[in-house]
Amino acid sequence: MSVPEFIDGHAHLDAISSLDPILAEARVAGVEAIIAVGMNRESNEKTLAIAERHKGFVFPALGYHPWEIREPEIAGNLEFLASNMDRAVAIGEVGIDYKIRVKKALQREVFGEIIRLAVRHDKPLILHCRFSHERVFDMIGEGGVKKAVFHWYSGSLDLLRHIVAAGYHISATPALCYSEAHRRAIEAAPLERILLETDCPVVYGERESRPRDVLTTAREVAGIKGLRIEEVAAVTSRTTRQFYGGLVSEV
Repeated sequence: MSVPEFIDGHAHLDAISSLDPILAEARVAGVEAIIAVGMNRESNEKTLAIAERHKGFVFPALGYHPWEIREPEIAGNLEFLASNMDRAVAIGEVGIDYKIRVKKALQREVFGEIIRLAVRHDKPLILHCRFSHERVFDMIGEGGVKKAVFHWYSGSLDLLRHIVAAGYHISATPALCYSEAHRRAIEAAPLERILLETDCPVVYGERESRPRDVLTTAREVAGIKGLRIEEVAAVTSRTTRQFYGGLVSEV
């Protein structure tokens, strides 16, 4: 039987120090590709540089996270995204977060511009939607977005049914080890609509995560679904390649 291969569909590699050995250990663990996401212009620039150094293994997504929205910086961040779309496999991490102290109307305005950019360039969206799942879902649907993944989904099962019916995806993280809401969502979603990720270097428990921890995500999904980890790896990796337009299959 062949060794299973995994794709980490969401990693903040620019936030990890001593990155090269961490990427090396991920390869040894069976990680075949990583989608590196950006947060703002500085983060995006670092992400592009990392992807350039690790071509065929790290694939860049360029984003403008709602946590990073500052009115004087909006135009520059959006201009950077627009001028670098040909270098990105997706736009992310982007979305709306109703728990932070950034005006809701401003967040929606920025996200609306990003939606238009995604549609114009036919790019998938990697979505952050804390306490805003319904609003984000409505906006991408009304905006004509064809591909989107609801990162670390822990929203309602009723909305999940609409997400699946619309052809969108959700992602699973190592938080499956302790989050009942996240586990319920992954249990309810078809395996073909799930992407695996780590969101590294987020801390789960008492340890910072790394790309190799996508294996933890896979094991948890396998346990929830009653499947072998090899099947989870095969299906989710195929889904991830298709989601990103086949670019990840270059690895």
